[in-house]
Amino acid sequence: MALFTLRSLRKDFGIKEILKDASFSLDEGDKVGLIGTNGSGKSTLLKMIAGLEHHDGGDLWVNSSAKIIYLPQQPDLNEENTVLEQVFADSGEQMSLVKEYEEISDKLTHGHGDLDRLLEDLSRVSERMDQIGAWDLETTAKIILTKLGIDDLEAKIGTLSGGYRKRIAIASALLSAPDVLLMDEPTNHLDALSVEWLQSYLNRYRGALLLITHDRYFLDKVTNRIIEIDRGDLYNYSGNYSYYLEKKAEAEESVTNTQRKHAGLLRRELEWLKKGPKARSTKQKARIDRAHDLQATEFKQANAKVDITTVGRRIGKKVVELDCISKSYGDRTLIKDFSYNFTPEDRIGIIGSNGAGKSTLMNMVIGRLQPDQGTVEIGTTIHFGYFDQHSDDLAQYGDLRVIEYLKNVSELVKTSDGSVITASQMLERFLFPPNQQYSPINKLSGGEKRRLFLLKVLMEAPNVLILDEPTNDLDVQTLAVLEEYLEDFNGCVIVVSHDRYFLDRTVEMVFSFEPEGEIRLYPGNYSIYLEYKKDEAEQEASDAKAQSNKGAKEQKSSNSAPFVPDIPKVETKKLSQLSYKEKREYEELEAKIPKLEEEKTQTEKKLYHNAPSGHAELQKLSARLTELNQAIEKSTERWLALAERI
Repeated sequence: MALFTLRSLRKDFGIKEILKDASFSLDEGDKVGLIGTNGSGKSTLLKMIAGLEHHDGGDLWVNSSAKIIYLPQQPDLNEENTVLEQVFADSGEQMSLVKEYEEISDKLTHGHGDLDRLLEDLSRVSERMDQIGAWDLETTAKIILTKLGIDDLEAKIGTLSGGYRKRIAIASALLSAPDVLLMDEPTNHLDALSVEWLQSYLNRYRGALLLITHDRYFLDKVTNRIIEIDRGDLYNYSGNYSYYLEKKAEAEESVTNTQRKHAGLLRRELEWLKKGPKARSTKQKARIDRAHDLQATEFKQANAKVDITTVGRRIGKKVVELDCISKSYGDRTLIKDFSYNFTPEDRIGIIGSNGAGKSTLMNMVIGRLQPDQGTVEIGTTIHFGYFDQHSDDLAQYGDLRVIEYLKNVSELVKTSDGSVITASQMLERFLFPPNQQYSPINKLSGGEKRRLFLLKVLMEAPNVLILDEPTNDLDVQTLAVLEEYLEDFNGCVIVVSHDRYFLDRTVEMVFSFEPEGEIRLYPGNYSIYLEYKKDEAEQEASDAKAQSNKGAKEQKSSNSAPFVPDIPKVETKKLSQLSYKEKREYEELEAKIPKLEEEKTQTEKKLYHNAPSGHAELQKLSARLTELNQAIEKSTERWLALAERI
């Protein structure tokens, strides 16, 4: 069943035609990735489907019974809500029932109100909660928030950063269980573990999905269909991102071959016309008409790609030397006793959770921030290019025209092949056509602003290039070209990113931010780093098991050892005061409690680290965890009572 359908949809912003004749449908179970260059209209299309943007022509039909949730890049949340209140905002009847159930239970507990009426209401609410599966709502919410790195559930939205707000918006969207989920760059501001969890969750998600993302691993694993926006036209590919790349290459090769054949035929026909045939037979007139038709035939050019051809700058042997640097804020240590000497050939990837200190390290590397301890020495030939996470440089130039912003760097640009081109020509190579070059910067899309800022950074000819979350808002085509550019870049490259694909393509060493301010170095790209971490985890588990076995053997040896004279006789006398049955109970509890603790640990892992797909299984695990907590508490109290007598 179709959830929404577009027929010949059109959208025009005056200086740019976003959609010309767009048609496609989203059906139940579809998981569609929407791709295209920055500014091609991806976000605009999602807004039109969500009813937040009007269209200029054509038809847009939305199934009235379908629940659609739109997750924008910058979600608008109620700043007065707590995290839990915001997450439940779109849960509708489920959340209302949970609140009503808690209120009735509270009245029953304190004896407020008519008992019979309260019991009747409680029965009614409980029955309805069973029908719509509302019992596990709060548990599910806490699991999702934990997986997305949100711990303080009572924090006010207004006190949280943009990254945390995005995570809360994702949790709210997932918890509302819509029929259609529209997601615009959901992986921005998520660390690698959160991205992997979200990827796994959406693979099991039963609703339909239409998403925009730069994360190509994510796109490849989650989608079963790709729609590309190319200069106002939509192209549909029935497969994931890998399938799209394969078919796109085949299509471009086919078009190239067709154009080559067309050019050859046109050349032969024109040569025949130049001979000026004397006879004008019907056959010859038909051939003349065919030649004119061939001349009039137009082919859509291959999709333009960003052309990064800026000139480099000489780099010396000394780049940046960090010697025992440390940095703390209050009682929180971000970096502790870290030393490293960067080389001209370095390709470094820096990873860690949000707020771990990655950007702090970069600011110390370039000299914007001083360490609390240690030294930072920068080579005399070093010229930094810092592509920061928020493109802060653009904020102060919002009203400036695009061409004027770039001319502030240089009117003329020397390219890698030695030629000199104008700033306007350089903008065209970065997919800014002449009519767009005279638009104010604040009229550009988020992705276009990022692309413009990248061009400005590269035009300054850095020999140490620092990319802080470069994949945020850049389209996959630009990222692919940037990756190729970095392969041949003559200088040091430092990348701060959560994008697994980009890290695999560009880095040869990983700096991992660990607890207590430690930074660990792992040779290789991100996938190799994951293998190291997997091996470390397996080794730790093996060591823990060996230690546990050793402890068990020592305990067994101790239990079977002969009587030790220096144990006070009074203790032995007290032990004899326990009955035979109580002695057996004491020994059984000593064996039982560790088993209950182990089962509790395993149940928590299933519940919080490998979230079950079905609500029934989720409820079952939650109930079992409650039983285990009660059993452990009861058994421990009894064991302590017996132990006191011993």
